Amino acid sequence: MKKLSVNINKIATLRNARGGLVPDVIRTAVDIQRFGADGITVHPRPDERHIRRSDVFALKDAVTTEFNIEGYPSEHFIRMVCEVKPAQVTLVPDPPDAITSSAGWDCQTHLEFLKGIIIQLKSAGIRTSIFLEPSVADVQAAVLTGTDRIELYTESYAVGFASHPAEAVRPFQLAAQEAARCGLGVNAGHDLSLQNLAFFSQSIPELLEVSIGHALISDALYIGLENAVRMYKRELLSA
Repeated sequence: MKKLSVNINKIATLRNARGGLVPDVIRTAVDIQRFGADGITVHPRPDERHIRRSDVFALKDAVTTEFNIEGYPSEHFIRMVCEVKPAQVTLVPDPPDAITSSAGWDCQTHLEFLKGIIIQLKSAGIRTSIFLEPSVADVQAAVLTGTDRIELYTESYAVGFASHPAEAVRPFQLAAQEAARCGLGVNAGHDLSLQNLAFFSQSIPELLEVSIGHALISDALYIGLENAVRMYKRELLSA
């Protein structure tokens, strides 16, 4: 069954804007799981402007579903995740000052670098995923890194969905099909929403997991967090 992992970075952003512990990131993660999410995602950055290193360690025991940690594989990041040992680490090519993820890996250029990182993560018993553009060539290169999964970067789908949904999703179908043919699991994320999630899920039967944060937390301001989690889960499984 396709899984919904909720990215809670925006909860931490709101907390950090005021200081203190409100909203409580750990309690929110526990509640999100109770509301039906299949996992919790965080993306700690070096400046700790949202998720902090201390949050990552506190969430280790609070997440009873699937803990997914995203990030650029710096030495500091790798040491942290090998100590925490989440279910999954998603490698992203973001520079330290990036506001949000804006591109997938060029796996052909960074093949040897990614291979070395993935060897370290697998030796720690952690499932790996590489953040990718919907490119068959990059999927084929990702296979050579030894990764377990890819996560398709879905911004271009979200942008094109309103006018040409079938055209917008086509590169993702081809990439997902190639990944499945090569034995890779398929995740997806970035700008997926209540408006475009069902069509994406229905169009890609290979999909295992989506990671959604900004849109879901924004919708929760209007409809409540429990309703938002349940509605996103319903859209994901509507196929």
